[in-house]
Amino acid sequence: MAERTLPRLFEDNVAAGLMSLGLGRGEEFLKTRRKEFEAAYTSLKESDYANICYTSGTTADPKGIILTHRNYTANIDQGRGAKKLKKPLYALYDKLLFGKIRENFGGRLEFFVGGGALLDIELQRFFYALGIPMFQGYGLTEAAPVISANSLKAHKLGSSGRVAPSIELRILDDHDRELPAGKTGEIVVRGENVMAGYWKNEKATREALRNGWLYTGDIGYLDADGFLFVLGRMKSLLIAGDGEKYCPEVIEEAITDASPYIEQIMLYNNQSPFTVALLVPNKEALLARLKTQGLSVKTPEGQVAALRLLEGEIGAFREGGRHAGMFPARWLPAAVAVLGEGFTEQNHLLNSTLKLVRGKIVEFYQTRIDHLFTPEAKDFAHPQNRAIVSRLDETS
Repeated sequence: MAERTLPRLFEDNVAAGLMSLGLGRGEEFLKTRRKEFEAAYTSLKESDYANICYTSGTTADPKGIILTHRNYTANIDQGRGAKKLKKPLYALYDKLLFGKIRENFGGRLEFFVGGGALLDIELQRFFYALGIPMFQGYGLTEAAPVISANSLKAHKLGSSGRVAPSIELRILDDHDRELPAGKTGEIVVRGENVMAGYWKNEKATREALRNGWLYTGDIGYLDADGFLFVLGRMKSLLIAGDGEKYCPEVIEEAITDASPYIEQIMLYNNQSPFTVALLVPNKEALLARLKTQGLSVKTPEGQVAALRLLEGEIGAFREGGRHAGMFPARWLPAAVAVLGEGFTEQNHLLNSTLKLVRGKIVEFYQTRIDHLFTPEAKDFAHPQNRAIVSRLDETS
């Protein structure tokens, strides 16, 4: 967008904003105080700061992201041009079921986009079949925020879509070498939508902005068709003793989705001999299952039964299990610490976007994690886990 169009865009947005707020005086304001308003908007430059947005602090202290007016208008430019596609629905199902569900959403919803976290692919398929596709996108506040998105014109379920026009994106290895399609590395981007820097934080700015490129700290890859797949955060990586890396989020999500007895789980491997996990059980489901068996967590038999049940839920992903082959065995936990309290915003172990604050979790549970690398912890029903399970039926 040329710089000369910015004032007009600003004027239109302010007038519309005043009206949308219910003030009903947008046009009157421009009639009676136009000179004052023109003096304000004509002084704007594209490089002027528009606002400072703070990060949620998932992996470090929150940082103030400086976004300019051009950052925002560039992102608007990049998002233009999507076209509609016919929806692949069976007419009979559409008439009997899908159409009725769409009506419950108001009847006019054509699609929606999610980008705060990875969308479950089965959920995407379900809404796609309904005729109101759920598309995944990708972005971050430092990029104002959209980097890529699926659209009605071009989409691939499970991906975060194609990169927006006029944004350059590369996948780099640990030595800043660009990787070919299909290879996993850090996502870096360049474009006019990229932030000016972090407010009063030169060190963080230098780390994130290098030679005009924004190092996102996210890991992913581009496929042969140019679709971006985002796998997780660099700081969340599992790192084996031999240096091999893996994203824990996909495994954690798969385990909690597959098991009614596991509420939360966090995998940990920091150049360790094997992967371990912190596990938060679903107390209600676990206690209900024990009750059907005539067992109580107050007895040794009940404690062991509960822990073997949890062990079996993770074991389902190992060789011979019902979910075998989804992930390499080395990244499944060889030892597990069962926790009596979940990860929440209140205890600061989840951030405001409900993502695990891994650094704080590791710091808080360091003693439990250290114990997982002892011979005693190899037995899922070790004394520490039995003690935690024995208190599951106690009200807080």
